[in-house]
Amino acid sequence: MIEDFKGDESWRLFRILAEFTEGIDTLSGLGFAVSIFGSARIKPDSEYYQQTVTLSRRLAEEGFSVITGGGPGIMEAGNKGASQHKGASVGLNIELPMEQKPNEYQSISLNYRYFFARKVMFVKHSMGYVCMPGGFGTFDEFFESLTLVQTEKIYPMPIVLFGSRFWGGLIEWVKSQPLELGLISASDLDLLKVTDDIEEVIEIMKKHREFKEKVIEESKANRF
Repeated sequence: MIEDFKGDESWRLFRILAEFTEGIDTLSGLGFAVSIFGSARIKPDSEYYQQTVTLSRRLAEEGFSVITGGGPGIMEAGNKGASQHKGASVGLNIELPMEQKPNEYQSISLNYRYFFARKVMFVKHSMGYVCMPGGFGTFDEFFESLTLVQTEKIYPMPIVLFGSRFWGGLIEWVKSQPLELGLISASDLDLLKVTDDIEEVIEIMKKHREFKEKVIEESKANRF
């Protein structure tokens, strides 16, 4: 039994490594990309679905690739909008017992068994996050990215919460509890932006892209 367990663990490590390798190889030339997160349960007639389609189409028009979790709902809307402008429309699909069925609007599709490997791909290949309304999975992705930026474990990037009606109560709670108790700093709230304006999201991402392009150019110049 012990030997079988060790063998299973070894094969699991190989599969994890394969997921990392395939993701990095496939997405290495993606360019500037924005990840869109949100609920798989939101229907096409929802205002948030329609706003996500418009947002992702505008991102594609401005030269950004769009990355989603590859499933239905907000993820489908994100891939759909990007595909309408024939932009790179990436789906990082996850194996789940329910809800996760790959949508048809992905021009690049990857499949994951492990959430943590999938999360690394989001972080590694995105220069900004947009969180639409969602459930526990969306909260997890939002707070993990916020923690990584706050602790400087990743390069700073815009984290946008779209939908003040949905996110406003959470932000008020953060101000009235963690901030009031001194558990976070006031400056930590500057790491995120709440908005209902699609064009504001576009401008935030464009401004950050310009900053990153400048950093890249300076880095190249310093090599010589």
